[in-house]
Amino acid sequence: MNHGNFVLVGRDDAGRPMGISVDLARAYAASCGCDLEFVEYDRAVDVSSSVGKDEWDVCFLAVDPERAKTIAFTEPYVRIEGCYLASADCEAADARALVASGALVGSVRGSAYTLTLQRKPGAEALTLYESLQVALEALDRGEVSAVAGIREAMAHESSHRPGSRVLSPPFMEIRQAMAMPQGRPEASADLQAFLRTALRDGTVGDILERHGVSRDCAIIPD
Repeated sequence: MNHGNFVLVGRDDAGRPMGISVDLARAYAASCGCDLEFVEYDRAVDVSSSVGKDEWDVCFLAVDPERAKTIAFTEPYVRIEGCYLASADCEAADARALVASGALVGSVRGSAYTLTLQRKPGAEALTLYESLQVALEALDRGEVSAVAGIREAMAHESSHRPGSRVLSPPFMEIRQAMAMPQGRPEASADLQAFLRTALRDGTVGDILERHGVSRDCAIIPD
């Protein structure tokens, strides 16, 4: 479980994992008759960097070509937008103007959106932090003009910062998938088959709506 993406996974009042990823994990374990145990990480980079340590069998991460060198992804099942949160002092009218201005942008080291932004124009203006909270603290101190992140998280943080706003358009569409370590072709094929069925029969859509995400965000396979 990657707790770095609160849209997909969080904790209940007792501190147990809950959310979209959790419900999908339960559905997959039930489909193959396996026992389920959650291994929890604070950041996506902690998940991806642990791939060779045999700590987990299935993970939930955004698809990225760098990660795919060691992780076998299913087809993505949900779209999430990556957006900039601009400070009240930032003069950029939109995302394009922010990048063109060369203003410093905070981003979380190893996240899917950071990996993408590092391949885009404006990469030289990125300032990397170990967590979203640390990046937001830098924004509040005026060290960066904006912070990159998931739209829902950026909107939530904007509500606590008068004058700040989420810039349009999104800088990327983050496609989330289930995955396994590379080198398990039969298990990976089984995972892919499960997810395709869950997308087509509405299971994924039901899970998304249960947690406040529109079922229209599900990526239904052809």
